[in-house]
Amino acid sequence: MIKIARELYANEGFGLELKNAVYAFDSTTIDLCLSVFPWAKFRKTKAAVKLHTLLDLRGNIPVVISITNGKTHDVNALDDLVFEPGAIYIFDKAYVDFARLLRIHQSLAFFVTRAKSNFAFKRLYSQPVDKSTGVRADQIIMVTGFYTLMDYSDKLRRIRYYDVETKKRFIFLTNNFTLPAIVIAKLYKCRWQVELFFKWIKQHLRIKAFYGTSENALKTQIWIAISVYVLVAIVKKRLKLDRSLYAILQVLSVTTFEKTPILQVLSAQNYETDTIDGDNQLNLLL
Repeated sequence: MIKIARELYANEGFGLELKNAVYAFDSTTIDLCLSVFPWAKFRKTKAAVKLHTLLDLRGNIPVVISITNGKTHDVNALDDLVFEPGAIYIFDKAYVDFARLLRIHQSLAFFVTRAKSNFAFKRLYSQPVDKSTGVRADQIIMVTGFYTLMDYSDKLRRIRYYDVETKKRFIFLTNNFTLPAIVIAKLYKCRWQVELFFKWIKQHLRIKAFYGTSENALKTQIWIAISVYVLVAIVKKRLKLDRSLYAILQVLSVTTFEKTPILQVLSAQNYETDTIDGDNQLNLLL
């Protein structure tokens, strides 16, 4: 289903005119009760699992999903990814590990991330910038430190950016030396889409309360939720619907047992886009 959805959304825009495949990678923690889920150890008095997700920004389709216990460090999830040459991967500074960044670079793929506050480097030279765009500096650098240099011995690009809307300053690191600095900054803003994806499935697809307590039961319910999300995305694209994914899900949840063509149901005017009172029946899809 993921393959079908990705093909349908292959030419979908995401706010930037780029030919590259663009992915956002992040994780979300699902809190659990330790006495009920003893296998999902997280802290002394708390259990949890992490949902690591690689999101294709063209259509916001989850490409890779890994479910681990809460103790798994986020950066370790990068080891499970196969990087596509020419693709751009966006993640926050929790994933900055120079040995792993080098693996992305050697795969002929690109990364965009934020620098940690203690990041040590040596500036080689600076490139001209248009400060009216918010870009304050565009530098070519090398990392310093014996072990860091062993992990990543190639050049990097460091971009300082000031966001006028939030009044915040950001420092980005990338191995892409051709895209304009402002495009790198805008790419990182697109990372927020994976946060919205986590929020959407948690709110609308019931993965906070689980029917089973075994590891298999929990993972099965999460995968059912992901399957529902992808199916709704496929329906939206194939039927060329203007409704949001949530609105389509609501309509389907209250018409599950109706013998009516799906296009007719989703086109009916008596279903208001975002005011359907079918919240309790979303469980029918799970």
